[in-house]
Amino acid sequence: MASFTAACVQLRSGKSILENAAAAENLIKAAARQGANYIQTPEMSNVLVRRCEELLERIGKPDADPFLAMARSLAKELQIHLHIGSLAVLADNGKVANRAFLIGPDGSEIATYDKIHMFDVDLANGESWRESATYEPGAQTVVAELPFAKTGLAVCYDIRFPAIFRMQAANGAEVLTAPAAFTRQTGEAHWHVLQRARAIENGAYVVSAAQGGTHEDGRETYGHSIIVDPWGAVIAELENDEPGIVLAEVDTENVVKARSRIPAIANERNFTCHLAVGPKE
Repeated sequence: MASFTAACVQLRSGKSILENAAAAENLIKAAARQGANYIQTPEMSNVLVRRCEELLERIGKPDADPFLAMARSLAKELQIHLHIGSLAVLADNGKVANRAFLIGPDGSEIATYDKIHMFDVDLANGESWRESATYEPGAQTVVAELPFAKTGLAVCYDIRFPAIFRMQAANGAEVLTAPAAFTRQTGEAHWHVLQRARAIENGAYVVSAAQGGTHEDGRETYGHSIIVDPWGAVIAELENDEPGIVLAEVDTENVVKARSRIPAIANERNFTCHLAVGPKE
């Protein structure tokens, strides 16, 4: 069993990767000064641009991304595990990968994860999103074995798909993550209940850093970066949409306790679905 200090960095990323990197660096350093040894940033930390053409003009391959270069250097300097919730980077097929990076204290990449589920929706307020038109979805979930906890990687919209988190938990994940850029409308309705539900049903911590506020490209995100314990209690939350940090102590002994009280993973059974058809008139 292990305990550590986790931190969420809340951002309001704009169109400039260099400016976003500088803002994130300041907040990451502030979290490290407060004792955090695992620090997470939100989805699309490096850039938020609505138009596909403009996004493609601003991003490049991972090794050319200034935000990732900053993150690698900073993780080594601060001797922390730095989880970049995701970056927009060029994929090999010309589309964009929404890719998470987990960086160790030596500055190397422990794991990467490409967001699996694409947010394609028309909202009641007139907003329309078609992530699949720009982004190449991933096909593999990831659990990283860190010195203090096995940690599952996911991104934003993935939080609505419980199977990812159940598979991670069944493979030993004690900490689940869903760094996000939730829209304000969906965040106000569902953010907290989804984070708590994934924690409760898996007996795991959930750590989710978020984008917040009105961004340069006009979108509004919900903020409220959050850390939930394995019993579903919110143990830390940035209760606004402003850039900032929030920290909490994570103790994996609480995962063991929660899973022994409610052994849902151990009790899970395979089953089939039968479609019963009533008589036709």
